[in-house]
Amino acid sequence: MLNAFWRVRSLVFITLSFFLLFSISATYANTENESVNNSEPLTLDGEISLPPELWTHSDNETAAEIGEQGEQGEQGEQGEQQEEAPSMALAPPPPLDPPPLKQLLLMLDWYVSPQHAALIVAKQRGLFAAQGLELELLTPADPSIAIKLLTAGEVDLALTRQPLLHLHAHDGAAITRIGTLIETPLNAVIVAGDVPTNETTDQLAGLHYGFSTREGRDVLVDQLVPTSLRQIDDFNPPESVHFDAASALREGRVNAIADGFYLTLPQQLASEGIVTHTVRYHDIDVPRHDGLILLANSDTVTRRAATWSRVLIALEEASNWIIENPEAAWSLLISSHPVLDNAINEAAWDDLMRRIAISPAALDARRYAAFERYLQQSGITETALPISRLAVNPHALIDIR
Repeated sequence: MLNAFWRVRSLVFITLSFFLLFSISATYANTENESVNNSEPLTLDGEISLPPELWTHSDNETAAEIGEQGEQGEQGEQGEQQEEAPSMALAPPPPLDPPPLKQLLLMLDWYVSPQHAALIVAKQRGLFAAQGLELELLTPADPSIAIKLLTAGEVDLALTRQPLLHLHAHDGAAITRIGTLIETPLNAVIVAGDVPTNETTDQLAGLHYGFSTREGRDVLVDQLVPTSLRQIDDFNPPESVHFDAASALREGRVNAIADGFYLTLPQQLASEGIVTHTVRYHDIDVPRHDGLILLANSDTVTRRAATWSRVLIALEEASNWIIENPEAAWSLLISSHPVLDNAINEAAWDDLMRRIAISPAALDARRYAAFERYLQQSGITETALPISRLAVNPHALIDIR
């Protein structure tokens, strides 16, 4: 009996214990649910974003959001493109400036005339510039100063005639011929009056001469007037006409000009009714020589040979263009120097053009040697200078350097 009582009591206790535990658990669960329901809703405060397709939206909301996102994406891409744009425009670099032209000064033998055609054409047609040169042509106040300025280093180049080169070289002037512009003498003896029948040297010797140049005084007058005639009591010595030969002949102060420019002086006087005739130098045994040459300083000619070679290349181009285009060349001369536009110069143009050197650098050594012998045999000089002292070909100097 007693054992049965304890067994019943134990079952009751166990049953009550389970019931109590279940009641407590249910009460706790209800309390937790109430606390959760009464709290603030949860939010995402981070920077996490979900793709639009993971959210469930209405069609209108989805389209609006996608549109906004598309606009933002385009703005972002534009911003990225702007950020990627280079800071400088992708333009081709500006062209490099050409190297500066080498400046050269050339002193003419006298005022500008058609005999300077090669120089004028080379300058006007840009032939000097094509060689990297800029050549300025200067006109001397006195024709005798051109060589003085060259030897003093005041100019780079000068023009003269071959006889004057020989005379100054014998005086010790540091000059040398580097090119020829006119291949024949442009001066001659201009005598007043008609040509006499069988004019002789004795008739020429009896004239009263005027001269403008040093070679007219020291070379030609000595050839025309023998020493025996100059020793008589009533001998009228030659006189300088100071580069105004036309006035001297017009006024009758002289009977002849020993060094007159025969292409224009007779025509000028003829227009005034004064008759003259011309005696060429080779008719009185003066050797043929270059009528117009280009001089450089002999002390620096080898060092500057490359520059002089470029000058002569430009002059050769100009000379050949003149020969091939005589009318265009004349038009270019008178348009660039209107003072040359007169009937006398135009009439002399064809004759002058035939005398232009088409290869200015070429050197006729025989011609220079012959003139040296003539001066020595005439007693004008005591010795003969070597050709290398008088004239060079700049192209050849470059080859031997």
